[in-house]
Amino acid sequence: MTRPTVLVLGAAGRFGAAAVQAFAAAGWRVLAQQRRRPTRPLPAGVEWIDSPLADTATLAARAAGSRVVVHAVNPIYTRWDAELLPLFRQGLAVAEALGARFMLPGNVYNYGSGMPALLDEHTVARPDTCKAELRQAMEDELQRRAAAGLDSVVIRAGDFFGGGSGTWIDQAMVKDIAKGRLVYPGPQDRVHAWAYLPDLARAFVAVAGDGGHRGCLRLHFAGHAVTGREFIAALDEAAASLGLRPAGGFTVGGMPWGVIRVIGLVHPLMRELARMSYLWRVPHALDGRALQQRVGPLPATPLVPALRQTLLGLGLGQAAADYALSS
Repeated sequence: MTRPTVLVLGAAGRFGAAAVQAFAAAGWRVLAQQRRRPTRPLPAGVEWIDSPLADTATLAARAAGSRVVVHAVNPIYTRWDAELLPLFRQGLAVAEALGARFMLPGNVYNYGSGMPALLDEHTVARPDTCKAELRQAMEDELQRRAAAGLDSVVIRAGDFFGGGSGTWIDQAMVKDIAKGRLVYPGPQDRVHAWAYLPDLARAFVAVAGDGGHRGCLRLHFAGHAVTGREFIAALDEAAASLGLRPAGGFTVGGMPWGVIRVIGLVHPLMRELARMSYLWRVPHALDGRALQQRVGPLPATPLVPALRQTLLGLGLGQAAADYALSS
């Protein structure tokens, strides 16, 4: 039988790379679209496509036969206003040219700062920040295009971790781990939603293969919904298993949000982070029952092993050298 083909747009990013790995491991033919030559070898059988996202005709021709398009394109955080929707529409154009299912990783921004503690597919979106409005505009457009025949899926998840650098883990939480210090960005008694990227990517594979036209389908990926205290305890345990915990244990600090807001008056990234800081204060978790009912039980890496692999992927710990040689 002919293997199904998936086109991953933005394959160089964290989620894009995880999707490439997951689809390849599941036996799909994978086309990895990224402009620059991959810095690491792609999985066996994965084909690199360097056509720009804006060149719909060329990209669709090179990806002919693709059943699914995974839109893993995500501009730099400070460029969302200018780039998020144009890049999204370019991805949609490719999917429509191919007649393929369009798959998008969603987030919890849409629900705004007043979101309830448990979010399911029927929770009403109430975006109250610019970034939330942009994310909602993407989903509204998917709904509109469904009337014209587009088959799309949004799988909503919490904060990504795993899959390399550029997440809250390395940018803040373990930035000073060598000094015996961990950081948690919010109150430690609030539940926060997390998504381990390899597990989320496998959920995309499961939904991609379930076949049939669905219109605009929204599903939630439960991931790990834990308090800050529970997350820090798991991170401490993972670090200890790699020889990273100091003899006297870690000190745990918080984020100076007041200072960050002041810096944000002149620093665009700090301004954007401050605007979304409510995500650490407002408890939230994702109800994943509808996703599991559709595709059955999904792989769920326990939190401590997932954090251990995350630290290894950042080159941290006694096993990091062995990890680097095997990757």
